[in-house]
Amino acid sequence: MKVLKLSTQLHKWIALVVGLQVLFWVGGGLVMTAIPIETVRGEHRAVELTPVPLELGELPALGEVARRAGVAPVQAELQTTPRGPAWTLTPAKGEPVIVSAVTGRPFGPMSAGEVSTFARRAYKGEAGVTGAVLLATAPEETGRTGPLWRVDFADREKTAFYLSPATGEVVTRRSGVWRIFDFFWRLHVMDWNDGEDFNHPLIIITTALTLSIVVSGFILLWIRLARDLKTARAARRREP
Repeated sequence: MKVLKLSTQLHKWIALVVGLQVLFWVGGGLVMTAIPIETVRGEHRAVELTPVPLELGELPALGEVARRAGVAPVQAELQTTPRGPAWTLTPAKGEPVIVSAVTGRPFGPMSAGEVSTFARRAYKGEAGVTGAVLLATAPEETGRTGPLWRVDFADREKTAFYLSPATGEVVTRRSGVWRIFDFFWRLHVMDWNDGEDFNHPLIIITTALTLSIVVSGFILLWIRLARDLKTARAARRREP
């Protein structure tokens, strides 16, 4: 009886300790399955832009562009952007350099009006732009580094487009829906800093404790059922 009582007390206290996190797991799982991932990513607010064909014969050769940019690339990627064709030149050492495929020089700075125009073209919906600001450091929620333009829209999700200050491209989208999802994701994986690490010791220990509650619960249930069955049999034997 003492062992059963001690086991029951341990079971209750461990359940009390991890019960709140189990609630977060279940609640977070419900939120993350109830909200379509396309909505979280803001895909329903993104216009499918058709790439503009490049007239390669009208552009300087890559070698000439690299010479003008002062970069010896080991990798080069040509693409269309809202500001025109651009080369992304990746040197052997250092960060990639983005230059105009027409001039071979970096694009000049953009105004808030230009950025708002580019963002509005990439936005699906009727909401207007409420603000555009150049951020010296990319916010943590973007998962990027370096400066970015942020353009906010007056829709119900409080959508924000983040654009490259070099090319005017939308590099990522965030909204109130994304932030709610991210909040519950961090609770779910128990990584409250950036939500990236779901193999850290805290979640492993909590999961192990939760498993111990389930296992000990079945054991206690088995013991109680066996005891009740034994009591019932003894009562039948005493009956006349």
